[in-house]
Amino acid sequence: MSDLRIAVLLPCYNEEAAIAATIAGFRTVLPGADIYVYDNNSRDRTVDVARAAGAIVRTERIQGKGAVVRRMFADVDADVYVMADGDATYDAASAPAMIARLIDEQLDMVVGARLSQATAAYRRGHRFGNALLTGMLAQLFGRSFTDILSGYRIFSRRFVKSFPVLSAEFEIETEISVHALELKMPVGEIETPYFERPEGSESKLSTYSDGFRILWTITQLYRIERPVLFFGAIGALLALLGAALSVPLLITYWHTHLVPRLPTAVFITGLMILAALCLFAGLILDTVVRGRREMRRLAYLSHRAPGVERRLDYGA
Repeated sequence: MSDLRIAVLLPCYNEEAAIAATIAGFRTVLPGADIYVYDNNSRDRTVDVARAAGAIVRTERIQGKGAVVRRMFADVDADVYVMADGDATYDAASAPAMIARLIDEQLDMVVGARLSQATAAYRRGHRFGNALLTGMLAQLFGRSFTDILSGYRIFSRRFVKSFPVLSAEFEIETEISVHALELKMPVGEIETPYFERPEGSESKLSTYSDGFRILWTITQLYRIERPVLFFGAIGALLALLGAALSVPLLITYWHTHLVPRLPTAVFITGLMILAALCLFAGLILDTVVRGRREMRRLAYLSHRAPGVERRLDYGA
């Protein structure tokens, strides 16, 4: 890894108590890496502590982890990107093994699947919520990771520079996972220890609001990436409802050759029209999505895989 440009990316918000230890941990195991701390309007001494610890400190004024990740991915140029939180909960010592796997297997992302080292490392409900959302993602997209909400990830350059970050908050990890699944990128996972926050550091996650936000993100991504199935399911439900309501009308017409409940017949006709519109909307949007996916794939392929000879890039 000595000839690779490695960037450690640490998004931070009010992490004065933990950021120095986080920087020191990554500096020890990755002595040649550039360590970036992106502060997100902290109200404590995070910036001063990070700068004193030797990190490259930058600021993102738009609030939210998604906004910070968008800025980091746009600004930082490297061959390998190590992203973690600045709260000292992730195991920096696992980074070399994760990078080695990324390079040896020419992967585009390696996720640090968290193994809790303390009962207080996970907040109440987070473990169940993570398992629920992970299972949903697997059902919707066919495959998944064991820990889709992990903030500890290693990326290739071609992943970072082809990823159009759209999320604003903590749903960014879900969007990252879906991006990798949709483009069928080679990815991997490594189990890593997950520690309790140090004293004086507090979680910024809100169990319920962030959980619903992530659930909504999965639904929206499914609507965007699987429009035929999404709108087709809505159309099928409308068609089934219309068919169920039409049965009594058909029986009456069969015996009397009359349609006595005209409003119901009009309503059924509207349901069937809406069902057909949903189906055709899904088909049209699927064509648009395919074009967008091809563009993202081309942006992805414009960069070399990690570990491939970079002689042309650097004039070596």
